[in-house]
Amino acid sequence: MLSFDDVPVSNTASTSASTLESGGETATLNFAPNPVAAASVAQPVTTPVPQMVSSVSVVPAASPAVAVGAGATGFEQIEITDKRITVDEKRIINCRADLNQLVPFKYEWAWQKYLDGCANHWMPQEISMSRDIALWKDPNGLSADERTIIKRNLGFFSTADSLVANNLVLAIYRHITNPECRQYLLRQAFEEAVHTHAYQYVVESLALDEGEIFNMYREIPSIYAKDVFQLQFTQELADPNFKTGTVETDRRFLRNLIGYYVIMEGLFFYVGFVQMLSFGRQNKMTGASEQFQYIMRDESMHLNFGVDMINSIKLESPHLWTPEFQQEIIDLVKEGVELEYAYAVDTMPRGVLGLNAQMFSEYLRYVANRRLKQIGLPEQYVGAKNPFPWMSEMIDLKKEKNFFETRVIDYQTGGALSWD
Repeated sequence: MLSFDDVPVSNTASTSASTLESGGETATLNFAPNPVAAASVAQPVTTPVPQMVSSVSVVPAASPAVAVGAGATGFEQIEITDKRITVDEKRIINCRADLNQLVPFKYEWAWQKYLDGCANHWMPQEISMSRDIALWKDPNGLSADERTIIKRNLGFFSTADSLVANNLVLAIYRHITNPECRQYLLRQAFEEAVHTHAYQYVVESLALDEGEIFNMYREIPSIYAKDVFQLQFTQELADPNFKTGTVETDRRFLRNLIGYYVIMEGLFFYVGFVQMLSFGRQNKMTGASEQFQYIMRDESMHLNFGVDMINSIKLESPHLWTPEFQQEIIDLVKEGVELEYAYAVDTMPRGVLGLNAQMFSEYLRYVANRRLKQIGLPEQYVGAKNPFPWMSEMIDLKKEKNFFETRVIDYQTGGALSWD
């Protein structure tokens, strides 16, 4: 059984804006401009029409000018050559070898995680929401506190997975210079889209106010604070002038990976996971709970991949992992713990579902210790225990019987099922 507590450490290594004061710095969450207004002032652009040709000839071309230390992008000029890519030339970042050649593999773990992700495909509409709909419509079916938990989590997660997807596509992907890692990132980006689809499916099924749910990250302080914290990492790497290849920029890139894989997916999601899965354990909102169970299973795989990638970069570039940088990461994780605990208090100011905010205080410190240890940093919360040992069972990626029904949910695709 795969446990989120036992993720192995790799051996291979404007417009409108709002601000939040945190840690002496001002973080800014920028909102998109009005597309109608933008269109009204848009200037026409004349694009030259390419001349049609009847044939294409490939000729040797000079290598493109690449900044010292900068990595390949996959758009370099193709040359005729008898030189073939070797495993030793491959690197996670700053590799100048051809990114269009998937093999030979250097990081077998990345390819295996891509295959595992494909084998565990699922879609939201495969899960029945009929019991959830009946319970939600029943005025006595759920308490006001229980309804708040559900809406708050849908509000946070719907934006959070979009932030993760944007970070993957707009920031991380273009700086990763290894094709097998890029292959997994493409799979992960699709899974983030499936997760956003799942939240929309739940919102639609329950006939919730879409404006209320999808704008919570602008209106609920505890959600806003977490999103602003994460957005800082994407804003830096998405700058078109940002390039890896120097000690400083490589370190900023590594900081982004840790911010999203270790803190966002490895910490910020876990209060919501415990809460939503607790509904299913009490035979409530079983459809929504099942959606979140599958999402958590995907996220545990994302965390595995991110940890392996982080540790591989550390092995390939040990000069980045200075004591000062390690302390910076520890401080970020600690800040993440405080932000997630504030979210726990906000979502459940009173005890409900057999849970209370104090239990999450202990749990988040336990999870933070695990995350720090996975990337080679010392635990910061001595003696922290896991008050929810049942969470480990929820990440078993094999076939799983539905929470309270007799049918069997085959989470994996048929060709990949193991019935032992």
